[in-house]
Amino acid sequence: MTQPLPTRRLGALEVSALGLGCMAMTDFYGTTDPGTAVRTVREAVDLGVTLLDTADVYGPHTGEELLGKAVAGIREQVTVATKFGLRRGPGNTWLGIDGSPEYARACCDASLRRLGVDRIDLYYLHRVDPAVPIEETAGALGELVAAGKIGHIGLSEASADTVRRAHATHPVTAVQSEYSLWSRDVEGGLLATLRELGIGFVAYSPLGRGFLTGTLTSPDAFADGDYRRTSPRFQPQNFTANLHLIAPLRDLADRHGVTPAQLALAWLLSRGDDIVPIPGTRRSRHLRENTAVTRLDLTPAELTAIGEAVPPEAAGARYPSHRMAELDG
Repeated sequence: MTQPLPTRRLGALEVSALGLGCMAMTDFYGTTDPGTAVRTVREAVDLGVTLLDTADVYGPHTGEELLGKAVAGIREQVTVATKFGLRRGPGNTWLGIDGSPEYARACCDASLRRLGVDRIDLYYLHRVDPAVPIEETAGALGELVAAGKIGHIGLSEASADTVRRAHATHPVTAVQSEYSLWSRDVEGGLLATLRELGIGFVAYSPLGRGFLTGTLTSPDAFADGDYRRTSPRFQPQNFTANLHLIAPLRDLADRHGVTPAQLALAWLLSRGDDIVPIPGTRRSRHLRENTAVTRLDLTPAELTAIGEAVPPEAAGARYPSHRMAELDG
């Protein structure tokens, strides 16, 4: 490890202030190269990143297998986080949500095998199952904690009410949701609830699936198999509208001599020391840019200016309608 990053607490769990999202390493953003992905994870750890985030649905399953290869030999240096609850079948078909205790137990055992670890440090319910009381799911996860198979439990895209109910059953360490300059829904009450309960927050897609990097110029540039080809915010009309939305961010970045991505991450880190963004990347240059943000010195006035430069009024929903329906609350 070349230089430790600052650390933050997710409940009782201490991790680097910036994690690494591993979804794009095997899925959703076009062609991937496993060897390059493993090297990227290793470099992230060398740069001080300790929180590595994946899910059984990525691939499916190949995301966990890849992360298992990447952490072999450095297991003690990292916090491994994965998720269960979204079911995916052959031919990229989505089979719905399953938060049943039986499924939780089966998925945990399978994830342990694929990751090649004897304990998952942070295990999330990927989406809340409306057919299963959250108390039942949280209870099953608590049993897995007691069995030593997982260290801490988390929820992804859960409402404040659901978090309260789960936390009353078994302590929740972290909640994960999309949060960035152009996705600020969690500020409507979820963050206040988490802080009341002492639960940390993990921000996925902190760079707006690449849009807040300021490097995307056309929706036609996405490769076949890239999720953004079907994402509402990246459809031609919305894409054009959102380009105008982030133009001020590029101007601010130029004035500070940094990248728009660095300003976007710096703003997110400033929203609270209980927030850990997990930007995903497959490129060494972007890894280094991202981790350098933890050393970026911006005044409160400058951070306020960043938040005001990109109003949270992105054109298009975060997901297609059928996927939006899967979000809790």
